[in-house]
Amino acid sequence: MKATLKDNKSARDHTIYDVIIAGAGPVGLFLACELALAKCSVLILEKAEDPNSPLKQLPFGIRGLSAPTIEALYRRGLLDQLEIHKRLKNPHQNAKQGPARQAGHFAGIPFHDGDIDTSQWKYRLPTSPATSLISEMQELETVLARRAAALGVAIRRGLAITGFDQSADGVTVQSHDQSFQSKWLVGCDGARSAVRKAGGFEFAGTEPEFTGYTAKVEMADPEKLSPGRTVTPTGMYLQSQPGYLVIQDFDGGAFHSSEKPLTLEHVQEVLRHVSGTDVTITALHAATTWTDRARQATTYRNGRVLLAGDAAHIHAPLGGQGLNLGLGDAMNLGWKLAATMQNQAPEGLLDTYYTERHPIGVQVLDWSRAQVAIMKPEPQARALNAILRDLMNTRDGATYFAARVWGVNTHYNLGGNHPLTGHSVPNFELENGTTIGGLMHDGRGILLDFTGNPSLKALADEYGDQIKYVSGPAKDQLGLSAILVRPDGIVAWAADNEPDCGELQKAAARWFVYN
Repeated sequence: MKATLKDNKSARDHTIYDVIIAGAGPVGLFLACELALAKCSVLILEKAEDPNSPLKQLPFGIRGLSAPTIEALYRRGLLDQLEIHKRLKNPHQNAKQGPARQAGHFAGIPFHDGDIDTSQWKYRLPTSPATSLISEMQELETVLARRAAALGVAIRRGLAITGFDQSADGVTVQSHDQSFQSKWLVGCDGARSAVRKAGGFEFAGTEPEFTGYTAKVEMADPEKLSPGRTVTPTGMYLQSQPGYLVIQDFDGGAFHSSEKPLTLEHVQEVLRHVSGTDVTITALHAATTWTDRARQATTYRNGRVLLAGDAAHIHAPLGGQGLNLGLGDAMNLGWKLAATMQNQAPEGLLDTYYTERHPIGVQVLDWSRAQVAIMKPEPQARALNAILRDLMNTRDGATYFAARVWGVNTHYNLGGNHPLTGHSVPNFELENGTTIGGLMHDGRGILLDFTGNPSLKALADEYGDQIKYVSGPAKDQLGLSAILVRPDGIVAWAADNEPDCGELQKAAARWFVYN
């Protein structure tokens, strides 16, 4: 198969990499780390020459990390390298503390710490890392790039992918007059993915309702704007810090798609229209636009080419779901692609990347669309907004929305007889103080046997170094006797009482290759 944006005579790099990744954002970097951890050779090609940008730094680059992302970083020994969350607990001015602290929002409707009933999350142990924390794009990229370099990943900046040739054995990737060879290519190159476009992936979805603006400004009369998030008859604006604005103008995305320059005069016009004030902007330091366009690739794989992150799905950045969704793709794909290349993948293992991650993407896109639907400046949306606000002010309502926003209940349909199957593994703490998260730094699967059953050890031994056998009681076993965990931290099998070794064998054979 040939997919080319521009044909050139190439200066060829004769190294044949296991994987070439397009894009050195957090998703591409994290995927590279996962592959390199599994001893794969990886080259990242990034079109930007300079990894630094004001849009990646606070306040523009602020991102909320959800439970699956935090757990993934923790399980790879990276969480303690993040520093911003230790000093910045809430980015909003005049933020309340204690039970009244805003813990998150849905369509701008807040839910609060004091209303969340964490006892409903029966498999989250006290040793679990936080369900949410604040970081920034640049901090994440710095930590992940450092990790990737330590694992031997090659990162080439200033090289945009301009096309590729795909065969049954590999992929030749072009970047203008240079070419590179690999066995696989993964597009982690964002919403305008060159890999997705050149690869002929269908990108289906819905068109935008609004143009969003993020701007850092100076104002002559900032007191005319309310602090925090304000819904108005014409849209919404958020002033989380003095001079840092987020605006939603329900113009059907017209300005964002117009390619007109983003001037001080235009931002002021939109702000006045949405806020209903005559506020005056005296300086525009930085600004960008975005929309709620929601699209998803109908497949995540075409031969030896795969997609992850925004290359596979885009939606409005309401509630900070996009980064977490992309990092979840990377965690899910990394070990499966590595096992496939190393002939340690059961039949169909790589296909489960799509079957597991595509439905999660569908859920997030619908979550985004639902928020937009009740933010519209029209009576029907206002009525729905009021009803949801009442629900979110209840204990069950706040707990439900927190679990969805933070990804606490993220689940893959893996079958099995135990309710924990397909969920994130609890962070069990063994009696010697070791936690299961700490045991996962090497990226291997784990069979955790609380009772020291010789049959379980014998079964784990049959899979060699793919499965690490760990035996011993935990401080809180949640009634379990044994549990099989995939390299990405997802429970593949669990038993409350005497383990059924036949069912365990079936589960192990689904994810690992018998030696």
